[in-house]
Amino acid sequence: MTKVRSPLFYVGDKYKLMPQLNKLFPKNINTFYDVFAGGGSSTLYTPAKQYELNDLDEHIISLHKYLSKELQDYSHFVDHELGLIDHYGLSHSAENVLPDNIDEIKKKYKKTYFAKANKDAYIKLRDDYNDDQSRMDLFYLLLVYGFNHMTRFNGSGNFNLPVGNVDWNKNVEDALNNYSFFVKTSKFKFSSMDFEKFVESQDFQTDDFVYFDPPYLISLSEYNKMWNEDTDLRLFNLLDELNKRHVKWGMSNVISHKGNVNTPLMEWGKSYNVYPIKSNYISKFDNTIKKDTKEIYVTNV
Repeated sequence: MTKVRSPLFYVGDKYKLMPQLNKLFPKNINTFYDVFAGGGSSTLYTPAKQYELNDLDEHIISLHKYLSKELQDYSHFVDHELGLIDHYGLSHSAENVLPDNIDEIKKKYKKTYFAKANKDAYIKLRDDYNDDQSRMDLFYLLLVYGFNHMTRFNGSGNFNLPVGNVDWNKNVEDALNNYSFFVKTSKFKFSSMDFEKFVESQDFQTDDFVYFDPPYLISLSEYNKMWNEDTDLRLFNLLDELNKRHVKWGMSNVISHKGNVNTPLMEWGKSYNVYPIKSNYISKFDNTIKKDTKEIYVTNV
């Protein structure tokens, strides 16, 4: 199976690692519970009879719900988004629609020419979304064109991420097409809850599988800032309880990064099956991550 990436392009997305992880998942899964779903690439890659996706970020879950509805008709959604792109004057390299002076911009800004070309149009798009945050069609474009495909809101509730050096390209359309196929052929539910409350609310059945890809305690990322030693411990205790109930689970995590070691994770993991995972990517936040970061997969299966 080829790598399948979510059209949300979420920070920490596991799409590049799923070929390794999927080999370690149970072969026959009834319900796949994606507890820290993020963009949902883990779900998109994993065969199961049905899916439950959860994430504490309500904005991300709202976007999932929106896309799952709109992508019942892939062509209509893409045409609508391309119409908005043309309206704002953004570039979209999928159809080679670029500014007339793109060559000049490329010469002056070799590595950031998309950001320079789209900055003014992006700010207008961002302002319009902040004026009416019910416009999920605008929100999705902000995710596509924004810095590192992230979502970030200020204390006033306004989306405040700057423009990124990306645009609407073939990768975006391929990811949307994959997502469209998933939502038209799968049974799924979305929720936005604290991970512990989400798990405790479920009635797990035979052959269900619960996958955890939490924020990593010792790596640097915007989306890790709410995670600490206490939440790590809370997660470990929850996994121990699931094991006692004979619920199958797996968890991705990092045991070492830039000289830091998650010792409690290493000690706790000795009770379960631990597999090294080759992290063949470079973090958008730290281009040294692949040199000394050790990622693992822990499971009771």
